[in-house]
Amino acid sequence: MRRSTRTTLVIAAVVVLVIVLLVILREKAPPEVARLLPESDAILYLNLKPIREATHYDRTQTPHDPAYQRFIDATGFVFERDLNEAAFALNRMPSPNGPNGAYAYTEVFSGRFDGKRVAAYLKGISTSQEVYQGHTIFSVPSEGRTVRVAMLSYDMVAVSNAPTPEQLHSILDRYRTAALPFAGSSLLSDVYGKVPAFSLAWAIGRAGPDTWKHGGPKVLGVRIPIAADTTLIGSVRWLGSARLRIEELAPDAASAEASTSTITAFLMLAKGAENVLPLFATNSDLKELLNSTKIDQKGSQAILTATLPDGLLKELAAAPDKLSGTSAAK
Repeated sequence: MRRSTRTTLVIAAVVVLVIVLLVILREKAPPEVARLLPESDAILYLNLKPIREATHYDRTQTPHDPAYQRFIDATGFVFERDLNEAAFALNRMPSPNGPNGAYAYTEVFSGRFDGKRVAAYLKGISTSQEVYQGHTIFSVPSEGRTVRVAMLSYDMVAVSNAPTPEQLHSILDRYRTAALPFAGSSLLSDVYGKVPAFSLAWAIGRAGPDTWKHGGPKVLGVRIPIAADTTLIGSVRWLGSARLRIEELAPDAASAEASTSTITAFLMLAKGAENVLPLFATNSDLKELLNSTKIDQKGSQAILTATLPDGLLKELAAAPDKLSGTSAAK
């Protein structure tokens, strides 16, 4: 065999090996819409196609907010029918009293878009436009802040209400390397490997030193003590029914025990009074969720599990009345 032929075969084998390796890595990589997100304090991901197939929530006829209906008429895009995937990045704001509130949101949506109609709609409601990395960013005023929107491709849109265009710029920079399976934010790289496989929806985040300035978040008026430097991982998987799992990775066993004890006490109290509490007495889905909820502690881990009733799953998957405020612009 000639040396040139052997060299060609070696190069071909290396190329094939690299392609196979990339395919394997991509199968285990986070979804592309999540990989595109900028650095953030928390990430939420939804895969709506299997949820839509399981619950048929897109067949439910519900009245639309007038602004949302105008958005549908102008773009032809219906969230219930056309949205396939969505990923949200949450960034804490310096002041919760600012125009963004406690958090700014940046999202990437994947679905069936009519690019020309969407671009025409955005051009009509935007007050300014910027071209970055070959993409047009539309700036839309909404409720005292600016919402920026960019069409990434024929089936992908990015939206952000962050105070500066930095978040959208970051997405467009990442979009150039989106095919690489190891791309993504530091939070995604560090925590995504702990998300249960085949999750239809998941959320990850870290509690920083100033996250719970008043002792932790409230659930139905009950404050849950979550320590700083805690990582939270929530997921929903379909195992014959929609199974919710929330895992707290606390800095130590004492912190995990504190939150476990509080949630256990709350569950006992709520289950004992479920027939008289208005919230549960009038909503059978919430009552079913409550009765299926369990929490266990394993060292510095606290794990809550529950079954999501179909009715509640439909409500969670239902479309918002507006796309991050863009349709609210008159």
